Amino acid sequence: MVRPTWSRVVPLAAGVLLAVALTGCSLFDRAEGSTTPRQPAGDPTAGAGRRVSLVQQVGPEGLPRNLDVDPSGRWQCRDCAGDGVDSTGQLTAEQTHRLQRMLADPALASETDEARQYKQGCIDALTSTLLIPPGLTITSQDCPGEERPPVGYQILLLLTQATPAEDRG
Repeated sequence: MVRPTWSRVVPLAAGVLLAVALTGCSLFDRAEGSTTPRQPAGDPTAGAGRRVSLVQQVGPEGLPRNLDVDPSGRWQCRDCAGDGVDSTGQLTAEQTHRLQRMLADPALASETDEARQYKQGCIDALTSTLLIPPGLTITSQDCPGEERPPVGYQILLLLTQATPAEDRG
């Protein structure tokens, strides 16, 4: 396993932060000025649900790829296959239900980068970061031997199977 040098980690971190900043209001549970009321806790598929963003980058020099999925299952993809193409679509009702169930799973809190004390282990690998408001960040890499967080990885698989986003570099 090759340890990344700080000169490579900093641009990758800057790229992820830039992608987060560019997603703007889509990362928040409710856009400022929205008149849609918040739904009470309960069935994760009822009411508003949760948003999720997937930011991917191949190596420290790669451009970030962004996928945003809203609670209704509508998604918007900016260069998420690394081909420069932007696209939009809609998850099926079953995919949306599964996604919302996984996003409401309490196990996600133990899968965050902070909880796992995650450190990237490979250089030039596809790095996938799930951003789940209000502050969950779950990162994994397409790297041999990398342990993947169970629920976070299932979310990643669902998103990469249902959209142009990729699960491998």
